[in-house]
Formats: sequence, C-alpha cells, structure tokens
Amino acid sequence: MNAPWNPQRALKRDPFQAYVCDDWAAEAIRPIADEQGWSPDKVFKTGMRGAIQSLAVSASPQILLVDLSDTDDAVGEINNLAEVCEPGTIVIAIGQVNDVRLYRTLMNSGIHDYLLKPLSADQLRDTLEQARAILHAPRPADQTPERAHCGVAVIGVRGGIGASTIATSLGWLMAERLGRSTALLDLDVHFGTAALSLDLEPGRGLVDAIDNPSRIDGLFLERAMVKASERLAILSAEAPISAPILTDGIAFAQLQEEMRLTFETTLVDLPRDMALQQPMLLNTAQTVVLVTELTLAAARDTIRMLAWLKLNAPQAAVLLVANRVQPAALCEIAQSDFEGSIERPVDVLIPYDQKLVVQAAKLGKPIAELGKSSRTVAPMIAMVQRICASAEDGTAAPARRGLLDRFDFKALLSKRAGTA
Repeated sequence: MNAPWNPQRALKRDPFQAYVCDDWAAEAIRPIADEQGWSPDKVFKTGMRGAIQSLAVSASPQILLVDLSDTDDAVGEINNLAEVCEPGTIVIAIGQVNDVRLYRTLMNSGIHDYLLKPLSADQLRDTLEQARAILHAPRPADQTPERAHCGVAVIGVRGGIGASTIATSLGWLMAERLGRSTALLDLDVHFGTAALSLDLEPGRGLVDAIDNPSRIDGLFLERAMVKASERLAILSAEAPISAPILTDGIAFAQLQEEMRLTFETTLVDLPRDMALQQPMLLNTAQTVVLVTELTLAAARDTIRMLAWLKLNAPQAAVLLVANRVQPAALCEIAQSDFEGSIERPVDVLIPYDQKLVVQAAKLGKPIAELGKSSRTVAPMIAMVQRICASAEDGTAAPARRGLLDRFDFKALLSKRAGTA
C-alpha cells in the first residue's frame, strides 16, 4: 500500500474514500473531507468488508480511510486490504481498540496512521493534511529519474522462425541486463509461447481484456499480468482453439497504452497475421524487430513485410534480424544473395545453437538467460542496447500516438454497447 507512488496512474483515481461502520463516524468525517475539497459522498457506511469488496473491482483512491470496528482480526483485514489496494495508496485506519501492540503491528503493515474512536476533528484534520503532504511531496533528489519509454514490436515474416523466442529473450535482457521495468505482451492468444518459455501459467488476463475492454485500466493491468521477475511481467493467453477471438483491436491498443504509462519498456510479440489485420497495433512502436531467415520463402516475405511496414508504421525504425543462421554451406541462400534480393542489409545475425535452444525449452528459461556467454546471445545484447539507446537519446522516430490521442476508449465502448 505504501509502495512508490505512480503519479500517472494516480491521476485516474479518486483523491479520497472512507469506509466506516456507523453514522457517528460518517458524520464526523464528512465535514473534514469537505474542508479538504473532497466529496462527502465518498464516505460510505459499509465497513471494512465493503471496502475490500469495492476495491477488488475498482481503482483504490489516493487516500483511503477504513474503520476496523466491525472486525475481530484487524491485522488480517488490513493484510486482505493490501491485496486489493494499488501501490501508493495511503491508508488511515480508525478503531476502538486502544492497544500499543496493535498500533505497532498495524503501522508495520504499511498503514499511515491509526486513530481511536470517537474521532477528534483536529486530529483527523492533521492526519489527512499529513497524508496529502506525503502524496504531493517531490521525489527525492537521488531517486533515479524516469527513463524514456521504449516501445518494441517483434514480428516474424513467417511462422516458426523463432520470433517469439527472440521476443522473450529481448524482454528478459531489457529487464535483467538493462534494469528497465518491462511488459511483454504476447498477442498470439491461442498458441502463444511467452508464458511457456518462462515456465509460467498464462492466466486469463488477456482473454478478459478482449472480452471486456471497458475494464482495462492500471489496476486491471496490475492484477492481470504475471510476474516473471521483479522487473519483467507478461500478459498472454492460451484461449480454447474452439473459441475464436473476435476483436476490433481496441482492447489491444488500450492495453499497450496502459503499459506505456506503467512500464519503461513495452515489448509486443505480434503475429504477422494480426499485424496485417490490425495495423493500429504498431502506432506506438518506436522499433519493429522483423525476424527472418536465410531462405527463399523468407526473402519473398521479407520484401513484402518491409514494404507494408513502410506504409503502415512509418514512424518506427525497422531492425531486420536473421535468426537461426548456420554456416554458409548449410544456408539455403547466401547472406549476400539474400541482402541483394531484399535490397537492404540484414542488421543482426543470430547464429543457431541447437543445444542452447533445447536446454532452454527443457528448463523453461529464455535462451538469453542460459547462454550468457553464447555467440547466439551476444547479438541480442547488442540489439537491446541499440534499441534502448535510441529511445533514450531520441534518435528513434517518436511513436505515432495520434490515433490513441483521438479516441476516448470508454466513450467508444459505451457507444458500441448502445448500438448493439
């Protein structure tokens, strides 16, 4: 509850809510809330249980006051509350039990203060003003400044050439080697391998987002994403193949926008067919990693995809990556012939290491984690450094956000519902 405050997310939340057990407490709090410029209607007489139920399905406020008078396990209920509160929420508890041990335990649980009933107007006013001061305090001078967001889309020119394997490794390297908070969005909702590659259960978050786009916000994202490590989180699915996913792309675009507000890097594993059907998914991409291989069919498809990207993602820098590169004698097409046919050089060559790929699959780890000294991983490390350096110094073309800026997603969804 007292994790670092995210100001971008907090802008979408109520400044204050209170959940109390009796009329007396409600009447004592409402005039003080009004003094602070908050709506007295945000004082609810539903108690602690009502607070937990409400915040489980809606964004928590910046400052939250809860009444512990109706519970026999105050510490347990505060812990339950912490499970549904967004990071940065400042929690003030009130109650009837005057016990220094309880006070210390509650404070250690992360609440801001514990006040005894009956409430003193002056004490409540002082506590709320202290909470506001903490909420709006400037960041410490030594805190690491926010880094420029890095938006990356990974697309394979053909199926089965390892684009998803590269996407997973790039996400891991962004998080673990460069220390950037990273979201990996796997948009192959039926056969995606991001979760499988990291030995994780994909969860239902992505399917829920597609079915209910109006629910997508920072809180939904926090609960739906699966953490692979402290800095890497993924959102993927294994939807039943008997249930086709029908979407106009609004949910995917909104997911990317929420990720952009929350993470320093957003990396999208984007199936080729979905990219062609929903070109809007590339509107926020600063870099497109186009994965190919040195074969005749891949050369043909690379030519077509490069031309398509030039028209549909002109703002993005395209990095052409040749994956699974084997010795020249084993390649279907020589590198020089391949580059001549597509009329541009290959930016990155990733040698094929079959043993590393097999070991990574068996252990459920990205190849970048297992092959730290491998010649297969070295080009990926150079690639993420290049991508992030471009985002940091602004040399990459800025993400094209016009479409996202013009659309009010909530209003659009409401309109669609009304005409259905």
